[in-house]
Amino acid sequence: MKSKNRPSPWAWVPTLYFMEGVPYFIVNSVSVALFTQLGMPLGKMSLFTSLISFPWIVKPLWSPFVDVIRTKRWWVLLMQFFMVVCVALLALLAPKGYFTLALIFFTLTAFASATHDIAADGFYMIALDEKRQSAFVGIRSTFYKIANIFCQSILLVLVGALQEGITIGGWSIRTSVSRSWVIVLLGCSALLALISLWHAFALPKVEQENSERKTAKEVWGEIGVTLLSFFRKPGIGLAIAFMLIYRLPEALLLKLCVPFFLSPMEKGGLGLTIEQVGQFYGGFGVVMMLLGGIIGGLAGSRLGLKKVMLWMCLCLTLPCAVYCYMAICQPLSHSIIIACIGVEQFGYGLGYTACMLYMMYFANGEHKTSHFSLCTAFMFLGLMLPGLIAGWLQEKMGYIDFFWLVMVCCIPSIIITVVVQRSLPQSDK
Repeated sequence: MKSKNRPSPWAWVPTLYFMEGVPYFIVNSVSVALFTQLGMPLGKMSLFTSLISFPWIVKPLWSPFVDVIRTKRWWVLLMQFFMVVCVALLALLAPKGYFTLALIFFTLTAFASATHDIAADGFYMIALDEKRQSAFVGIRSTFYKIANIFCQSILLVLVGALQEGITIGGWSIRTSVSRSWVIVLLGCSALLALISLWHAFALPKVEQENSERKTAKEVWGEIGVTLLSFFRKPGIGLAIAFMLIYRLPEALLLKLCVPFFLSPMEKGGLGLTIEQVGQFYGGFGVVMMLLGGIIGGLAGSRLGLKKVMLWMCLCLTLPCAVYCYMAICQPLSHSIIIACIGVEQFGYGLGYTACMLYMMYFANGEHKTSHFSLCTAFMFLGLMLPGLIAGWLQEKMGYIDFFWLVMVCCIPSIIITVVVQRSLPQSDK
């Protein structure tokens, strides 16, 4: 695996996983802020921004074709340049009110991003030996998380700064809501284009195209075997129920957090600016989420999933109460709002870790990589389905009653966790 002429992993691993993260967060997070600021009704916003995440649910169905058609490097570069074009078109269409076309390109970006995930992870395994794979696993994770901060914090702060007005070299720049999004999304597309061009030179050429290609019939046969073995695993019904229900409260909150922060106080929100949302929720909140994830991972590895699972579930669900408090009291203090966001996101980081650990446990065995991919598909489905109606529920109920409903939805999440925890063996470290 070593070659003097091969680029160092430092030349491409960080940028590859930053590039993997940015389109994902643009589709699943930035779209919510974009459509909310552009005035799309919350019911439609929640419905459409949930539907465009569908490709991550079904990507296990076409992942085998990425393995047998051309090379992983070819797929990575093709999907990257395709996403650059899609994000540029989004910049030109969405802010000008062409919502239908924008949703089409959001969906195409999602399909390309999901395909890129498959190819990038496969390329990582091929281009690095086991020692380097282990050495760089923390680097790839870190830069994926940096992509999260970039999208949910830096991009929103830039949008807000352009709307409020910024001064550069004596020139004062202040734009409308729509123009600020055009500028920021075009800038994001340009950045992704530079990274894609860099990868055209920096990604090592470690593969040769397989001359003995599998036929489509053979590929579909392998998919059928994998699916059959997955649905025949002991406890499959309970596992699927857990993956669909465990994140139910979060699934309802996910599409309404940013609209709640942005909505004026007379409509039940907190009346924050998009720049403040980027700083508080996308910046500090994401950092607290990452901290919770680190602590959750350490606790799970040292104590075992069976001992920490219920506690992590409570950490995921109960902090939803801070939204009930914020909706009722509508605090003016930014310190209180930041503290509430920190509590909720820290709890999310802890709780999400339990979900990942359980899916790794359940997927273990033959076809474990494919089975884990199927587990994540069910997890994404569990996030998507409640998101479809979250905005409609808020429109009917208002923020206070909606957040109380979220708290009620913590009950089935806790119940399914207790049932699953009892089914786990004692030695599950």
